[in-house]
Amino acid sequence: MILLAALTGFASLTAAAWIHIKAYVAQAMIADAWRRAGHGEADVHPWPWADTTPVARLIMISPDPTELVVLEGSSGRNLAFGPVHDPASVLPGERGNSVIAGHRDTHFRFLQDLRVGDRLAIERANRVRWFVVTGTSVVDSRSTRIALRSDVPRLTLVTCYPFDAIETGGPLRYVVTADLAPDPVPAQDHPGTRMIRPI
Repeated sequence: MILLAALTGFASLTAAAWIHIKAYVAQAMIADAWRRAGHGEADVHPWPWADTTPVARLIMISPDPTELVVLEGSSGRNLAFGPVHDPASVLPGERGNSVIAGHRDTHFRFLQDLRVGDRLAIERANRVRWFVVTGTSVVDSRSTRIALRSDVPRLTLVTCYPFDAIETGGPLRYVVTADLAPDPVPAQDHPGTRMIRPI
């Protein structure tokens, strides 16, 4: 009986750890695909059987530096490996609202720490656009739709809510909205990045 309980506990911990391990190993492979695409390689996939490609790099400089590569297509399969761009919205950094979703317990856990005024960046095709967080909210996905129209470049980052929920699949979503920043971000705010001006 004790052995069975120990094996059950070990199996549960292994299953929980596997989700996080898969998420971070996948981000390393996706980041490699992003780098290859930046060096001119065409139609780059993170692994041979992937039906998605990286479309952008999301950079957060505060409160903790975070960089994630965003995949195209908002399927559940893609979402298991990293943040995903909703193809119904504009590409990140373009005029309009770009919607990016991620899991609350892995890649988008950092959303709970973002505050109004924090800065984010989107890199696409070796160009970087900086955004400032303008709002956070909790919405019910059964009755709320995200507006895709915007006169300015906007990012809307979405994840499930609450962050510490035991059961998955609830209707609540945590939404972070960020609009194009009006001024450049100094290089010291993002290691490895020279002075970047909005484009």
